[in-house]
Amino acid sequence: MSTHNVNPNGDEHAVVPHGEHAVVPADPIADPGLHHEDTRLTDVDDKAERRAERQVAGMFTLAALLTVAFIVFYVVVGIHPDDPENGVNIGDVQVSNLTLGLTLGLALFLVGAGAVQWARSLMTSPEVVHERHELRSDDETRAAALNDFEVGTEETGFGRRKLIRNSLLGALALLPLPAVIMLRDLGPNTGGTPAQRKEHTIWAEGVRVLTDVTFMPIRAADLEIGQLVNAMPATFEDLPEHGPERINERAKSPVMLVRMLPEDIHIAPGRENWGVDGILAYSKICTHVGCPISLYEQTTHHMLCPCHQSTFDLSDNGKVIFGPATRSLPQLPIAVDSEGYLIAQSDFTEPVGPSYWERTR
Repeated sequence: MSTHNVNPNGDEHAVVPHGEHAVVPADPIADPGLHHEDTRLTDVDDKAERRAERQVAGMFTLAALLTVAFIVFYVVVGIHPDDPENGVNIGDVQVSNLTLGLTLGLALFLVGAGAVQWARSLMTSPEVVHERHELRSDDETRAAALNDFEVGTEETGFGRRKLIRNSLLGALALLPLPAVIMLRDLGPNTGGTPAQRKEHTIWAEGVRVLTDVTFMPIRAADLEIGQLVNAMPATFEDLPEHGPERINERAKSPVMLVRMLPEDIHIAPGRENWGVDGILAYSKICTHVGCPISLYEQTTHHMLCPCHQSTFDLSDNGKVIFGPATRSLPQLPIAVDSEGYLIAQSDFTEPVGPSYWERTR
């Protein structure tokens, strides 16, 4: 049997003679203290200090100029509908994305880089010990917080270094402008408020229902039970071949015609004459996030959106029965004209597509 104990210093090979007491020191590792802060060149050289100040101010000023350049490029670099198939010129899109991305990205980067350079080269960095105390806001705490703010402001030199201060304020004042310009220019202004332009389509009383792509009028007698047809309004053909108006209506106006047995349809009050012999017309735009839908189950009369699986019951006024959509599919009132062709009775009575906060109906 061993007659020695392990040394309390942790050395398993060292021993303590038998009979002696091993005592563990109260603080086996001495406090190393805080690392000594190296003196910066800007603290001892006035020229280096002024040079760093000019660098920071230069970055803030350049950020302001790039913000102005963003707005200029946004207005000047246009996207022209030169491509007859897609309606836009891809080269214009690439140039626009490049100029806007570079100018705004560099502006944001330079504001951040200038702030970092300011903190590393010119701001003081005193060692502060924050004593723990009960978290409450009494008068003394408020006074201390205000004093700390004033001391911090003085240490940063924000009040003394007017060149940096003014250039930073100028850069920050201009940075919100791109957001204002872009949010105000979300689409062509064709009259009315943005909400009014989104709430109406080109469907109107007497407008014939045409097959999508081929744009042929549809006779009610030609639709069979269980059949689904994608359709557009006849007024769509009157729109300019290129331009935003045609694109916007292509996104808002598509409908789905579906025919089912009249006894399978649950008609809501006020919609008794919205269909023709079991033929109903619903918006093709999902009310969740605006995806086009056409996955139709004939036996259940359910319409499934492939994007997020919202499911609508077309036999029950387009009611949502599953998925994240919160609003039924808008129904288009239809009738037949003297020649037996399907026509619209009016525009949709509610906005098509996903909900938005300005929606009034």
